[in-house]
Amino acid sequence: MRLLMLNYEFPPIGGGAGNAHLCLLRQFAGRGDLKVDVLTSAPKTCLPSGKGGLLKERFSENIMIYKVGLHKKDLHFWRRAEVIEWLAKAGVHYRRLLRENQYDLVHAFFGFPTGWLCYRSAGKVPYVISLRGSDVPGRHARLKLDYKVLGPLVFRRIWESAAALVACSEGLRKRALAFLPTVAIEVIPNGVDLERFYPAEGKSWGLGKQLIRLLTVGRLSITKRVEILIEAVDILSKDRYDVHLAIVGGGALEGQLKSIVAERNLGEVVETAGRIEPEDMPRIYRENDIFVSASMQEGMSNAMLEAMASGLPIVTTQCEGVDELIADNGIVVDKPQADEIANVIRRLAENREICRRMARASRERAALFSWSSVANQYIKCYQAILGH
Repeated sequence: MRLLMLNYEFPPIGGGAGNAHLCLLRQFAGRGDLKVDVLTSAPKTCLPSGKGGLLKERFSENIMIYKVGLHKKDLHFWRRAEVIEWLAKAGVHYRRLLRENQYDLVHAFFGFPTGWLCYRSAGKVPYVISLRGSDVPGRHARLKLDYKVLGPLVFRRIWESAAALVACSEGLRKRALAFLPTVAIEVIPNGVDLERFYPAEGKSWGLGKQLIRLLTVGRLSITKRVEILIEAVDILSKDRYDVHLAIVGGGALEGQLKSIVAERNLGEVVETAGRIEPEDMPRIYRENDIFVSASMQEGMSNAMLEAMASGLPIVTTQCEGVDELIADNGIVVDKPQADEIANVIRRLAENREICRRMARASRERAALFSWSSVANQYIKCYQAILGH
């Protein structure tokens, strides 16, 4: 099977979708029944001079990655000009790759902008779209105008012409069907690397009167509502709980969140750590006690899966992907309010045994989401389209 994969995000650019794509490629690597080309992006500063704006990298014997150089101002935030730049530059290489190779199928991460390239060539090669979250019309405040303009004119056409649409959670599938109920959408969840992410041995939990170490991880955008977590920690600190919140991730709101921390005099309580290299993240999870999230919109949180594999109890607000991930391994807060989140953390801090049980349950539940399973589900999807 000859496969072309598209993704305008790829590490270090972007967030969960780029990481998910990378993990999927690791599962596809070395397969004798699969040959894959990947067209994605990279910061122009990372490309060697004289490469003509395109970097070609051998990922494995059966996988080649083509990276289009972009003028990225922020690795975790896309300006409209950067999206247009990717469409224009990637479009040239996409058409060239189609001319030079006999692909059986194109697999695009994100319905837009990547799905637009597939749509333009739908008559030549069938395509699969992995819906990731931000590409599905919903409550994302920054993109409301984009949804209103592109939804009926562009998204609908791209989706209806796809050979298959895949959502990464049941919640995202429901959101997508609310936008376009006439299409069929399959669910293939994200996975997690259980060998890289594992619990710390002999953890004392640091709860009760000891330091409570909270962790949140993700791209710092308006949908993450990290300011609610900061306020919750402020409440706990004023109640004389010894608490610390580590905010890991970069993004458009990083400066604003640092200002909030400074205004509340929480510099010793809240750490805005910025983006941390992927190889260091397993250690970061193991060094903390509880993973917290106040996100309003997700596909399925890679960070939450990594925290679960690392044996952390989860405290989160209700959003897509949570129903699949949280059972007896965490608590879903009904109202996205700081005092509600603070109450839940207070309850866990005062009951160490509940935390131990949740920690074990987190690891057990994470084991249900292996990347090998995800890869096999995608292979079956490809085969069904091609009639294999």
